[in-house]
Amino acid sequence: MITLSEEHRMLRAMVREFAEKEIKKESQENDKAHRFPVGLVKRMGELGLMGVAIPEEYGGSGLDNLAYAIAVEEVSRGCAGTSVIMSVNNSLVGDPLLRFGTPEQKQKYLKPLAKGEKIACFMLSEPQSGSDATHQKTTAQKKGHQYILNGTKNFITNGPQADFGIVFAMTDPSQGAKGVSAFIVEKGWKGFRVGSIDEKLGILCSGTSQMHFDNCEVPEENLLGKVGEGIKIAFSTLDGGRIGIGAQALGIAQAAMEAAITYAKERKQFGRAIGDFQAIQWILADMATSLDATRLLVYQAANLKDQGKPYAIAGAKAKLFASEVAMEVTTNAIQVYGGYGYMKDYPLEKYFRDAKITQIYEGTSEVQRIVIARSLLKD
Repeated sequence: MITLSEEHRMLRAMVREFAEKEIKKESQENDKAHRFPVGLVKRMGELGLMGVAIPEEYGGSGLDNLAYAIAVEEVSRGCAGTSVIMSVNNSLVGDPLLRFGTPEQKQKYLKPLAKGEKIACFMLSEPQSGSDATHQKTTAQKKGHQYILNGTKNFITNGPQADFGIVFAMTDPSQGAKGVSAFIVEKGWKGFRVGSIDEKLGILCSGTSQMHFDNCEVPEENLLGKVGEGIKIAFSTLDGGRIGIGAQALGIAQAAMEAAITYAKERKQFGRAIGDFQAIQWILADMATSLDATRLLVYQAANLKDQGKPYAIAGAKAKLFASEVAMEVTTNAIQVYGGYGYMKDYPLEKYFRDAKITQIYEGTSEVQRIVIARSLLKD
């Protein structure tokens, strides 16, 4: 049983009010226009949401990972595209900077990131390697006091808007996975450019693009961690990132269920509200049960991380279950709405489109099953 503190409840109330009054108001229009929500991102920075679990000394809110999961869930109820912008700053970039960054790197990069003054991205995937992230084609050759980066990164969330990012590149191909290192690279550096912006199914207000490196010169002080620690940094970061994506999927599903409940009370057929029919009641009952189970899994994984206990498997279970539930709930919510659920005038089709990516990024559902199964079969 996960018990929320008064601080957690106050955070939930604050973020929920923000989502209801500000995020939802422009969510549909941002989605239609594929428009990055600059104003909302600024507000999230002011509210301390861009660095929830980052210590106050580095510009963050100094809260725990359970608070972070709650914040992502509530922002996602308003807009999943907005929440993933926040999620990348918090977990995919903020977390590894906090754990592996030098004091100088934390002051220069983590502090403005956690305050929401800078946007960042996490550059691991490549055109030929998504789930198989150990086979990096991007290279980093040491030359004097700098590294020369060459290669292309794919499907990079926040890529078009990021001020800097963490990039993974092969420093020693003979070492395989142990030859990958991580670097902090700033937008505007010679040889580093944003590729074409991706046209996506969902989370349309969140920019995604390829990132290209053509003899990009990176100072040696921008090496994150040690040489050869890249995969360790990447995979440990994704372990925590899956908690955030589980929370995102939970928030999307919660919004879809709430919409379905409201509609079931208002929509009348055959002289009665459709919520009076058992077929609709059973759909809603299954939604509520699945969401409660999802919330327990997500919160449990966050709580384990806060306690300093192993959480990778719990995070994988939470992300797997939450993303599958998000697809099921959004699909069934459309069914409750009938033909109107298929129309862009209503929010259900957006929830459905947004939910799909949670089964794919930061480790597909298939990868989560592999991770979970291996833990079961391990001697």
